[in-house]
Amino acid sequence: MSTTSTLPPLPATPQTVKIGIVSISDRASTGVYEDKGLPALKEWLAHALHNPIDFEARLIPDEKDGISATLVDLVNAGCSLVLTTGGTGPSPRDVTPEATLAVADKEMPGFGEQMRQISLAFVPTAILSRQVAVIRGQSLIINLPGQPKAIAETLEGLKAADGSQKVNGIFAAVPYCIDLIGGPYLETKDDVCKGFRPKTAVRTRG
Repeated sequence: MSTTSTLPPLPATPQTVKIGIVSISDRASTGVYEDKGLPALKEWLAHALHNPIDFEARLIPDEKDGISATLVDLVNAGCSLVLTTGGTGPSPRDVTPEATLAVADKEMPGFGEQMRQISLAFVPTAILSRQVAVIRGQSLIINLPGQPKAIAETLEGLKAADGSQKVNGIFAAVPYCIDLIGGPYLETKDDVCKGFRPKTAVRTRG
């Protein structure tokens, strides 16, 4: 049996994708300090994807119902991927995981497990992080850490001194996950974070 892809060829240029990005912080949302989460997410995604991106950005406080409502709105707006940053620790105001699970059709525990594994290479307090990932409809929602450096580390993974991939980042699995739930075809830049697909799921340009 052939293992080559029988999927239709890709269009001449990468498909535009709509991505929701949400920074969750009481203080940043009220202007006490400058939000750094949204710029970090935009910069990394633009650097990692060949696809043109239509960003839907939100800066909101640590309120469970408000977070859940925002996630639902972004999914309903057609965001195939929604990334949140902030609010995943153990403090009383950290409610992002609960708000995310409240709107889930399916939980995807491997994403949180891998993020903590990556972060543990840098700080022992990574075990205090409670990031989750879920599917709602045809959208993948992932909670990321709150610091820009940690956002990049968990998305990209760990690289050896020679630049080879030492530990895969979570984004390597994102494009195929979105394929499986009926979303657009994400094309990653291999030098940043190479997306993995089985041979039968790889599409080429005609």
